[in-house]
Amino acid sequence: MKIKMTKPDAVILFIALFNVAIHLAAAGNLGYHRDEMLYFTLGAHPAAGYATVPPLTGLIAWLVQNLFGFSVYAVRLFPSIASGIMIFFVAGIARELGGSRYAAILSAIGFTITGFALRTFTLFMPVYLDVVFWTLIIYLIIRYINTEKETLLIWFGLVSGLSLLNKYLPGILFLGLLAVIPFTQHRKIFSKKMFWFGIIAGFLVFLPNLIWQITKEFPVVNHLSELNRTQLTNVNRLTFIAEQFMMASWASVLFVAGLIYLFTDKKASRFRFLGYLAMFVIIFLMLIRGKSYYTIGVIPVIIAAGSVSYDKNLKTARSRIILPVALVLLTIPILPLGMPVVKTEGLVKYFSVLDDKFGLTMGRRFEDNSIHSLPQDYADMLGWDELAQVADSAWQIIGDKKAAFIYAENYGEASAVTIIGKKYNLPEAISFNESFMYWFPGEFNPDITSVVYINSDEPGEDVKSLFKKIIKVGGIKNPHSREYGTSVYLCQEPVESFNSFWKARTKDLR
Repeated sequence: MKIKMTKPDAVILFIALFNVAIHLAAAGNLGYHRDEMLYFTLGAHPAAGYATVPPLTGLIAWLVQNLFGFSVYAVRLFPSIASGIMIFFVAGIARELGGSRYAAILSAIGFTITGFALRTFTLFMPVYLDVVFWTLIIYLIIRYINTEKETLLIWFGLVSGLSLLNKYLPGILFLGLLAVIPFTQHRKIFSKKMFWFGIIAGFLVFLPNLIWQITKEFPVVNHLSELNRTQLTNVNRLTFIAEQFMMASWASVLFVAGLIYLFTDKKASRFRFLGYLAMFVIIFLMLIRGKSYYTIGVIPVIIAAGSVSYDKNLKTARSRIILPVALVLLTIPILPLGMPVVKTEGLVKYFSVLDDKFGLTMGRRFEDNSIHSLPQDYADMLGWDELAQVADSAWQIIGDKKAAFIYAENYGEASAVTIIGKKYNLPEAISFNESFMYWFPGEFNPDITSVVYINSDEPGEDVKSLFKKIIKVGGIKNPHSREYGTSVYLCQEPVESFNSFWKARTKDLR
């Protein structure tokens, strides 16, 4: 049987493929992101959970490593493909909300130009899948409302369970649904047996990670506490609201229209709960000082609703053409804010011009509130190759490599040695940071005589007192790197048994 694709469907397909293409095209402009390397490292240690994330990211990393290797393009393949898949989901939501094919195309364009989509689907992190899962869950709910096919409730449960294997953030989506749905005409869903079967199915999917969390004494709680202490405390609520529009970028005209449409249009009354759901998520996260990007899971559906609104209100062919064309043209000058479309020098120049000519520092404020030459995500993608190369230089000095290892103070440094270091045949780094805390050895055989030590500061007194010989081999010299100044030291000739020191140092860490 031949499947005939209509012209608008071909446009959706083109936009989807375009998304995949632009993300892959930008993949090589900067190096690995520190978090990408961490998440890719998880692939070498399959488990039911990790220090800060559930197991799905590690499983995907394992799959990519075994199929495609460790290159930057391999790391960013899945996020790029996911950006194309999102186009079909967003367009599908627009159609389910009552929009024509024009609304589907407009929503696809609107999603493509959002700053969060450009950035999120560039990087191998749980965030890109989080957006996919939130959008798919909402799509399944809308689809069920339109069709009342109860098998969709099973799929809703399964996808919900799977989403929690990727990030715990969808818990806020479910909390929002529980807060909103009982006050709508859709509350009868709670009386459906298939709904509860779906919930049970989703719980069984999530159960392995829940058991892991229990056996490890809930490391997610420690992670959230640390996150709140070091990062979320700097979140400004007014800035949080402003950044919602910055993340949507020029698609804000669709986002605002979507909220207005859902709250005021009589024809949208069945889906009004989506507006309340979006507001619940945004306000809840603002009140608890969540990071602004935590809300991006609800933005695609509101953009789709806004596209439906314009679909119903734009009457002339000219206005229906001008809107998407204008959105695209206005986005082109600000593309570097969303994704690294050029290499380091071009990005530094771009942000310098924004500052010098317009006094704009947008995107360059780090989590600690300091302002730098590049956005934090870009700064986190620089210097790692340099670090791995210096680590290799130190490693080559060591004679007895069986009695040596590489230690890094933070997970970025450890991940760089582990992932980029593969081209130098470096061993996996040891660290007490992030999920590396689960992998360090209890003792060494033979005992250690040399350690390659990586840190942003000089070795501490414990290290200095342990080794007779410590030399600085080199470090990261790229001033635009967030790790600028991080150094590599070669520590040799321990004054006592290293195993004795190690056991005393690690006895309370497991």
